[in-house]
Amino acid sequence: MAQLAADFLDRIPTDPGVYLMKDAGGKVIYVGKAVNLRARVRQYFRPGGDERFFVAAGFLGKVLADVETVVVTDEKEALLLENHLIKRHQPKFNVKLRDDKQYLVLRVIPPDLAADAAPARRFPRVQVARNIKDDGSRYFGPYHSATSCRETLRVLNRHFQLRTCTDHVLEHRGRVCLQYQIQRCPGPCALPISPTTYAEQVEDVILFLEGKDKVLLSRLRERMATRATAEEYEVAARLRDSIAAVERTVSRQHVVQEDFVDQDVFGVHREGDAAELAVLFVRAGKLVGKRSFAQKDQELSDADLVSAFVQQYYATGTYIPDEVVVPVEITDDAVLAEWLGVARGKKVKLVWPQRGTRVRLLELAVKNAETAMVSRRDKGADVEAALGKLQTRLGLRRLPQRIECFDIAHVQGTDTVASMVTFVDGTPARSLYRTFKIKTSTNDDFASMYEVLSRRFKRAVNPRSDDSAWAAPDLLVIDGGKGQLGMAIAALTDLGIVLDREDSIDVIALAKERELAAGDAPDRVYLRGVKEPVALRANTAELFLLARLRDEAHRFANTFHRDRRSKSTLRSALDDIPGIGATRRRALLRHFGSIAAIAAATIDDLARAPGMTKKVAEAVKASLGGQAPGS
Repeated sequence: MAQLAADFLDRIPTDPGVYLMKDAGGKVIYVGKAVNLRARVRQYFRPGGDERFFVAAGFLGKVLADVETVVVTDEKEALLLENHLIKRHQPKFNVKLRDDKQYLVLRVIPPDLAADAAPARRFPRVQVARNIKDDGSRYFGPYHSATSCRETLRVLNRHFQLRTCTDHVLEHRGRVCLQYQIQRCPGPCALPISPTTYAEQVEDVILFLEGKDKVLLSRLRERMATRATAEEYEVAARLRDSIAAVERTVSRQHVVQEDFVDQDVFGVHREGDAAELAVLFVRAGKLVGKRSFAQKDQELSDADLVSAFVQQYYATGTYIPDEVVVPVEITDDAVLAEWLGVARGKKVKLVWPQRGTRVRLLELAVKNAETAMVSRRDKGADVEAALGKLQTRLGLRRLPQRIECFDIAHVQGTDTVASMVTFVDGTPARSLYRTFKIKTSTNDDFASMYEVLSRRFKRAVNPRSDDSAWAAPDLLVIDGGKGQLGMAIAALTDLGIVLDREDSIDVIALAKERELAAGDAPDRVYLRGVKEPVALRANTAELFLLARLRDEAHRFANTFHRDRRSKSTLRSALDDIPGIGATRRRALLRHFGSIAAIAAATIDDLARAPGMTKKVAEAVKASLGGQAPGS
């Protein structure tokens, strides 16, 4: 470390900029910014210069191989570059934006009134989204639960009459749908709707989502009076219902701030090197939601932690309010506030309050952060307890932190597929889910299971450089009975996997009895080398975990099988026709919309379709002409 410092400290510039610390493999492990790069980097090599754990405990000295610097003009540019590099490299020792869940947001595209604009832009809709993108759309939320998000969307669709159909349907539908019939959509797909009138409704929706209730109610009441004066009583009645819906929503919201500004209030709770950050969303003085984030292995000061977190939080494209309230004084607050203002396009206040309502909001945010940490810790303890009970009940060799479950799906031996679902620490790890198309067997579940397990565990026995996702699990669960367990053991044995060692994986089969004289039977678990199955009692943590795993494998297999079957049906109708390949098949379906419409078309209609000829049209008509329209 000392030699490394001597090698590069003297050549580090004294300008403002960003420094990137790298390990021996060239991987970036930490990114930081500084007004004086040489002075800041020197602190890492001076005793007591930086007391953070990864520095003081010597971790940095063990892995650090080089420091790269990038000189910029000022602090603001350094902050922007630091944000970009952290998102790009995801360094090990930086603060990371770890959310406690994926939150839903509502997305609205501002209407485009240009005559040549696409219908989807002239008549936008409100959509539920999980990812905020820099695409010119307005995003509202996040919502703390899917229920609250979809309830808001339901109120919007009912009282503000924006379309709910997809962009594709909007452009291709020729007549109005049920939503128009029940007066929840003006029918822009088929009727000559004024884009200006529709844009007013979009603006109403945006005001509602922004919490600007007074402005919205004033607009609605004025419009209702105008419609009533013009004796358009049905329209006035709908506006009256919209006013009532807005008033009911306002009455349910909790007023926490007399200054009617939009605020995000950050609170932090620390327990050693673990931290929880909570963000309260205050819109027009009303508390409308909360979000929490966990941080591990962070010995930054509260000021550095909050500063780094705020930068990353708003760099994702999240809505930036009028005020950002923080629990500590931040050294680079002016630079951060200026950056937020530029990102928002409007001035943003960064506030560290000492008294008044904002202090009470901070206390509430800190309390929410503490509650979230306790809840997360309790949830982790519950999962560990359930895994421990499963290990004890079934006599497993080790705690089943990674569990894989396999299931087979087919209909009378056709389009046979298999699914593999993976739970890590009792939670579905969807990035590790896999599907398999069975190649060798047809209507034989045992042979199918042998094939899929052989293919899966070949990846564990002979790993490639990119095969970390195929590492062997702690516990392998087969959906089936004793026969399926035997096939699983045979597949693993034939691959040379020894199951008698203390560190070997455990293999079980989970079967559900169909009936018992006294009622429903408990699920039964078949174990290797044990004659009688183990019956798991109802309402136990271990049964709940295994049942979730099996149901997820069953769902995943059936979903994949339905997709395969539908594609197979589509291929059988068109692909056997001479002259019809993948390109013409897609063109025909895009032009006519369905197999039934193709079958009902005349030879001339078929010949006029993109990419078709008279000869191929005659072949299609000869093949499909006898099909019933609904086939």
